[in-house]
Amino acid sequence: MKKLTASVLAVVLTASFTVVSAQQDTLRTQEIEGVVVTALGIKREKRSLGYSTTEVKGDQVASAPVANVSDALAGQVAGLNVQQSSTMGGSTNLVIRGIKSLTSSNQPLIVVDGTPINNSSYSQSGIDSGGGGYDYANGMADINPNDIESVNVLKGAAASVLYGSRGMNGVIMITTKKGKRSSKIGVEFNSSTTLGYADKSTLPKYQHEYGGGYVGSSFYELDPANGYPDINGDGILDDNIVYTYDDASFGSAFNPNLMVYNWDSQYPQLPGYLQPTPFVAGADPNSIWETAATFQNSIAFSGGNDDGAFRLGFTNFLQNGALINSELKRNTLDFSADYNFTEKLNVFGNITYSNTKGKGRVYTGYESRNPMQGFRQWWNMSVDMNKQREAFFLTDQNITWNLQDFESQDVGYSDNYFFNRIKNYQTDNRDRYFGNFGAKYQFTDWLSLLGRYTFDSFNELQEERVEKGSSDQGRLSNGGNGEYYFMNHRVYEMNYDAILNVDKDFGEDFNINANLGFNYRRQGRVGNDATTNGGLKVPGLFSITNTAEPLTEDNVNDFEIKKSVDGIFAQASLGYRNMIFVDGSVRTDRSSALPIDNMRYWYYSGSASLVFSELLENRDIINFGKLRFNYAKVGNDTGAYNLQNTYAFIPGFNGSFSATSPQTTNNPFLKPEFMNEIEGGLEMAFLRNRVSFDLSVYKQDTQDLITPTDVSATSGFTRMWVNSGSIENKGVEARLTVVPVKTTDFTWEMTANWATNDSRVTSIYGDSEFLEFASMWNVTTGARIGESTGTIRGTNYVYLNGQRVVGTNGKYLTGDNPQEIIGDAVADWRGGIMNSFRYKNLSLSFLIDFKQGGDIYSQDMAFGLSTGLYEETAGLNDLGNPVRNSIANGGGVILPGVKADGSPNDIRTQMSNYTNAYGYYGGPEAMHVYDGSFVKLRNVTLSYRMPKEIFGNSFVDNMTLSLIGRNLWIIHKNMPYSDPEAGLSAGGNAFGFQNGAHPAFKEIGASVKVEF
Repeated sequence: MKKLTASVLAVVLTASFTVVSAQQDTLRTQEIEGVVVTALGIKREKRSLGYSTTEVKGDQVASAPVANVSDALAGQVAGLNVQQSSTMGGSTNLVIRGIKSLTSSNQPLIVVDGTPINNSSYSQSGIDSGGGGYDYANGMADINPNDIESVNVLKGAAASVLYGSRGMNGVIMITTKKGKRSSKIGVEFNSSTTLGYADKSTLPKYQHEYGGGYVGSSFYELDPANGYPDINGDGILDDNIVYTYDDASFGSAFNPNLMVYNWDSQYPQLPGYLQPTPFVAGADPNSIWETAATFQNSIAFSGGNDDGAFRLGFTNFLQNGALINSELKRNTLDFSADYNFTEKLNVFGNITYSNTKGKGRVYTGYESRNPMQGFRQWWNMSVDMNKQREAFFLTDQNITWNLQDFESQDVGYSDNYFFNRIKNYQTDNRDRYFGNFGAKYQFTDWLSLLGRYTFDSFNELQEERVEKGSSDQGRLSNGGNGEYYFMNHRVYEMNYDAILNVDKDFGEDFNINANLGFNYRRQGRVGNDATTNGGLKVPGLFSITNTAEPLTEDNVNDFEIKKSVDGIFAQASLGYRNMIFVDGSVRTDRSSALPIDNMRYWYYSGSASLVFSELLENRDIINFGKLRFNYAKVGNDTGAYNLQNTYAFIPGFNGSFSATSPQTTNNPFLKPEFMNEIEGGLEMAFLRNRVSFDLSVYKQDTQDLITPTDVSATSGFTRMWVNSGSIENKGVEARLTVVPVKTTDFTWEMTANWATNDSRVTSIYGDSEFLEFASMWNVTTGARIGESTGTIRGTNYVYLNGQRVVGTNGKYLTGDNPQEIIGDAVADWRGGIMNSFRYKNLSLSFLIDFKQGGDIYSQDMAFGLSTGLYEETAGLNDLGNPVRNSIANGGGVILPGVKADGSPNDIRTQMSNYTNAYGYYGGPEAMHVYDGSFVKLRNVTLSYRMPKEIFGNSFVDNMTLSLIGRNLWIIHKNMPYSDPEAGLSAGGNAFGFQNGAHPAFKEIGASVKVEF
């Protein structure tokens, strides 16, 4: 079959050669051998590079509107892992070639037109380890996709060494659209609308047979001695009052003929008070997901003359979330221009301003304000969400189904969902400015000097509200008394660059391209945050002055963080006959975050490339071939203020104060951390560039990692900043492009990428063997010596001859080691396939994204199966009886496996309560580790470019109409009821967990692009 496929492909390629135009071949050659933007914005011929880069065109990034431009890169670049957020406007985690640092950020440096962009997310601590919080997005969300001309991903250290410390994790170079040197004013208008629908395959499938309860009953127990319960006061005990405090669904079987006092019969505020209703399943929580809508409109003006050009653009982005009371607004204004004041002097500048306003972002993690924590883990299936909606909008109160008891009517664990979304909401407002100004002076045709000032600054206000009357069982220490929290800060970074550039030919054979430069970086963060003390005085008034108790130092926090780094760098590339290239780079940095004796550190790189196709006499078959090799050593510092300990004042009694030391001690002897990388690659193109590939093999060793590590509490601290730990990453990356058909009217182009990365921890501080990133109950994920940086630990099955062993109760036995390795969150490999078809003015493109491996521990499944929410916990068993019947009545299940003596298991185990064999209490944690593999239809675009003849001599030059779709189909997954990508909130190093996961969304829409 493989031979047949190859033969057909060869025939198609050969047959289509006869109608290939020279112009089309030239365009493909430019893509393979053209000019790309490298570190510090330096343009280089791709053939001269001794390291791996991948370019993504702007139209691929902006094909569909996205709240975070990072999402548009998913599946398009080999070696780039894009962990998308499943929440509205959430952050996206980018990692190139695996985890390199155990505790610091592993995200690449983002650079827009030479300006480094702060890509951090300033959400509350703990959000990235599952502790709960709002995801306020990272810096990439402020970059407008419609302004992007291209994205170039610098993967290895040799490619990014000129960026200094922050280049260790790779660099994503974004080049924006610029004006053209034309006296004609060009106008480009884009408008798109998409509708989003929750993917049903990523939502729970509930059972609708049983009501609330943990051990088989949904009702209050009778206590005749105390005359309890009697809800209507008629002196007769009522055995039909639903016990609403139970947030599980292992209760009584539903019976439409049974009239009960459910939650809506227990509130005097409701018209159905003391009116019994049929005991039936309610409208389940999946009904909360409404249709999301995203609207994006942009307009850009550009023009110029022989001496300069400009571009002015404006974009409005509006997203109405799928949950009630949620929206995201962003307005972006950008301007860029350059002008030749003389033949030698060019002055340039660009600035982007964006304003983002969010409302009703979704809480994440294990917290009652995250609706999916309840809907996936703790729920009563007799609750009708439509009635919950009616109850809130009728009373404007927290009329929850989860009463502690019908007499006190205190709120239990869960608020009324609609009360929570309307009353307990957040808002945020972010104003951001970034850009650069500079000048380039051309002394001669081969020598120039560039001076540049870049800036990135934003002011952000985050406000979080909890209304009085909310549940007192969540995060808040003052519980139902309410809370108001705000965080107001300014984040800034300024860079000053001076770069001397040389690009000179020596005769016909030699060329030298060299740079010598200086960079000074200053960055900081200043602001404050505050929280009300003891709750709110007045309900509904969210102000820091509306505090029930006087504010103390524990409630108010002022902060100012500053850091400076200066660096000197040099780079030179010597080319021989445009065929052999040898590069060398060196940089030294001095960081204020390191002690004086260790504050200066050096790193360097060397690379070589041979375009061996230049040696071929006949290039009809092999059109291009290049071997490349590089080595680099890069350094990295740490965050500010990790050297000396400081002490915090604690308010005392009668105005006296005490001071406390931090739990993590700083270290005045820290050294920079270093990474060594070696990389080799092969690039080739065949058959008039109809088939081309790029293959890379690399190995990285990161050493002296700056890490807060556990120490003995007898030292007075629990953790200490140290230089310790090392990680080894090695992998393979491949990119293949094939043009099977190419005629005057029809073209089919297919690009596939594939990458694998093996990440191993080779050392940790002292005698430690494991560094924890996050934990959920007994399960931890982190780095373990000799194992992956995504090691998942917990209790495992007991095995006998490869079979799982059950105990005398029919449940799986649990091993004695509570920290056994039960999974690896690092994927085996990732890839993507982009297909593009063009027939005359009609084009179709779609991207299939896939991942193999990468385990996930699901707390959602562990608790949801234990509490009886899911289909697996109900229905009929192999005997045809209700699975929840007692064993004596033919219920229960027989688990596959063997007994302790090795014989096949024939012991039937109960499924009648929360200790059932499937849930959290029924076996080892390994039972809820799932394979995170997936295959997804990621993006689809169908476009029609209107013929120019339609517009005649009008002012319209071009018009393109498109149908667009994103995340349309999860073709394959092993993760039940969830998207395998829906992990913890993005931005941290913890992965491999799901806790209160939100569903994926299918988006379908249309767009129009008009050029005047």
